[in-house]
Amino acid sequence: MSDDLSHFKPLDPGRVNGHDPIEMQYWCQQLHCTEAQLKAALTQVGDHVTAVRQQLAEHK
Repeated sequence: MSDDLSHFKPLDPGRVNGHDPIEMQYWCQQLHCTEAQLKAALTQVGDHVTAVRQQLAEHK
């Protein structure tokens, strides 16, 4: 899997698709978190990017 996600855009930029490994990698880069942190946030608040971003910020 390439680390170059400069041309990748999620199908729904308002949601994190936790079932797509490339999208997970993209959101980890965008949100400056690990995959484990992202998965935990998804479990706690769902897949809306705003809620995930807030959850990650509160637990840094």
